[in-house]
Amino acid sequence: MNLHKIFTLLLFCVILTYNINAQSFGGGIIGGVSTSQVAGDLLGGFNKIGLLTGAYTNLNVKENISFQLEIIYIEKGSQNPNIHKNNIAEIMLSYMELPISVNLQQKESLGVEAGILPAFLINSEMADYFSEIEITPSFKKYDFGIFAGINYHVMNKIILNTRISNSIIPIRPHVSSATNRWNKGQYNTVLSFAIHYKIR
Repeated sequence: MNLHKIFTLLLFCVILTYNINAQSFGGGIIGGVSTSQVAGDLLGGFNKIGLLTGAYTNLNVKENISFQLEIIYIEKGSQNPNIHKNNIAEIMLSYMELPISVNLQQKESLGVEAGILPAFLINSEMADYFSEIEITPSFKKYDFGIFAGINYHVMNKIILNTRISNSIIPIRPHVSSATNRWNKGQYNTVLSFAIHYKIR
């Protein structure tokens, strides 16, 4: 994703945040990093580090309960620290996510969240030790997952968010095309760390 597209997304997110109804909704911008792996790619560990940026809006339905909608650009995939030894290909993916969550404020400074995660593939690449390689089979143009997280309110306008998410449908079939009852292919798993800055 080039810088022009990222700038356009950020501008859209800011406009979205400023146009919410201040009487019912809150909102802000999001920035952070993702650490990820792809289950089923013969690699393990959250070695792939990527960018995470976007915006959110939320609606308080009770004093300690709110619904939240986000629009996020996020980089996922897998990285192979031993690629020079085993030449297992790395995966580079970028998505536009629309996380929808229920947030429960446990204490004044601590909250928890859980929700669903529709996502749409923007770009996909794979590379071995020598060069970029052809992607076969190709990655699906969409993803759908679930997530849970913790929100720590550092200041009135700053929230630290830690989130774990996992695909519940495969992002592509196994290269071997093998499947079983619970394992239908490869899946995204992401551990992310972000700062939410409240504008309203």
